Amino acid sequence: MPVLVFDLDDTLYPELSYVHSGFRAVAAFLSPLLDVPAETLAAGMIAEEVTQGRGQVFDNVLRQHGRWSKTLVAACLRAYRQHLPQLALFPDAERCLARFAAWPLYIVTDGHKEVQARKVAALPLAGRVRHAYLTNRYGRHRAKPDPHVFELICRREGVSAAEVIYVGDNVRKDFVGIKPLGFKTVRILRGNYAHLEADAAHEADRSIHSLDEL
Repeated sequence: MPVLVFDLDDTLYPELSYVHSGFRAVAAFLSPLLDVPAETLAAGMIAEEVTQGRGQVFDNVLRQHGRWSKTLVAACLRAYRQHLPQLALFPDAERCLARFAAWPLYIVTDGHKEVQARKVAALPLAGRVRHAYLTNRYGRHRAKPDPHVFELICRREGVSAAEVIYVGDNVRKDFVGIKPLGFKTVRILRGNYAHLEADAAHEADRSIHSLDEL
């Protein structure tokens, strides 16, 4: 039986929902310090992210309220990373996991290992996937495009690369490291990378707009 592996962010759930959940947690932390309603702060962070991107959101919001400091920015980042998010699968992801419930299912995801672990825990994945591989647990050098955790899945299941299908969204890194080894690759066209064009090495074997097409 083939093995089906999924990326997490923007493949199984909308990553922006995690970002906004984190902003609400930071807003709740800052509200008593700035004497500003948490709802107002969260709305400001979301607006800042839309116009400027998320890289300087906490810095900019604190500056707007005259309270910027390196210590407070670090505290905001800590509150963001350590919050327990409220997340939900995409409807097509829910249907896909149900449809392939008899298959060996896995997740491979990059990023801060504690953050990614909280995302996995917040989603209804327990008992549905055999394991979620957080690449940073093996060292940052094992993040995609490194094929290390995919090889671990092959060994765990006793299958060849040709029997593993990987579904991801980021053509910059998701497929280029595993295609030469024979893994089958599927690109889902949504999220921040949907508009990107890629050369043959980086592009997946097949592209879809919904997991219903798998």
